[in-house]
Amino acid sequence: MSKKNIYSFTQEELIKELVENPIKQFPSFRAKQIYHWLYTKYEDDFSKMENLPKELREFLKDNYTSNAVEIARKEESSDGSVKYLFKTLDNLTYEAVFLKMKEDKFTFCLSSQIGCKVGCSFCLTAKGGFVRNLSIGEMVYQVVAIKKDQNIPSNKAVNIVYMGMGEPLDNLESVKGCISILSELDGLSISARRQTISTSGIAPKIKKLGALNLGVQLAISLHAVDDKLRTELMPINKAYNIQAIIDEVRTFPIDSRKHVMFEYLMIDGLNDGLESAKKLVALLNKIKAKVNLIYFNPHEGSIYKRPSKEKVEAFREFLLKKGLLCTIRESKGLDISAACGQLREKELHN
Repeated sequence: MSKKNIYSFTQEELIKELVENPIKQFPSFRAKQIYHWLYTKYEDDFSKMENLPKELREFLKDNYTSNAVEIARKEESSDGSVKYLFKTLDNLTYEAVFLKMKEDKFTFCLSSQIGCKVGCSFCLTAKGGFVRNLSIGEMVYQVVAIKKDQNIPSNKAVNIVYMGMGEPLDNLESVKGCISILSELDGLSISARRQTISTSGIAPKIKKLGALNLGVQLAISLHAVDDKLRTELMPINKAYNIQAIIDEVRTFPIDSRKHVMFEYLMIDGLNDGLESAKKLVALLNKIKAKVNLIYFNPHEGSIYKRPSKEKVEAFREFLLKKGLLCTIRESKGLDISAACGQLREKELHN
């Protein structure tokens, strides 16, 4: 019998596992104790969970695994960001990124899949194709492992972005489960408001996500203001074009204090001119939007180039003058394999 991943359960689900076990029932309060060990002390060895009775520790050891994933490799940047490569029990790999932001703030960029179906022309993850979805536990463990490795206390607030390998809305059930577990008050207590789902724009699934009303933030990987260029960059645009995405965004439930984020990858000579900026202002008219300009992160074999700092700043200034909230994402990890899929590709071809 295969063991269940202990990181795949909300506290309520873990209570059910304990009290409804047909062989031996355990009291519900034990779930809170287990959660404390896993998410406060970052302890994954059941035998070391000292306040649990021996019988329960044996039960956990026999029926659950806490090491379905391990850190296989990591690369540290001079700017403090770290790229992690995780390895699964079936010997597959996926990535996550730890980003040090300003004022002692941290952002974790999580993967939702091994590989990706979307096939964006600028993304190295697409090169490896799609392998499988990550399980809930495999997603949750990214946060536990990074917090433990970085010595970040469990009660320290961090921001989560589902923006690593894969399309989160293509694995919505696991993403939904991960959000629930990360936000558990007796666990990592990362509010849904601090969690952002970044999507390539699968319009029907944006609607489905909105209907779930999870309280998360939404980010759209837009990257172009006309369908011709967006289809070149993101073939999924053939199925769900820009207007279809915008229509769904207009009905998406957003916290009144927040904005819908539009990620815009700046590529030299393609989408970084003021004509594109003008079209972007018109496109996002009457949407509570924030645009995040991202420098293209070059990788070997790419046909695209990084734009100049002057062009990106001129683009931002134009948007700001037109009343559109806009930031430039500070480039991180340029001296390591920080672009999505880079570290995995490097490992696969070693």
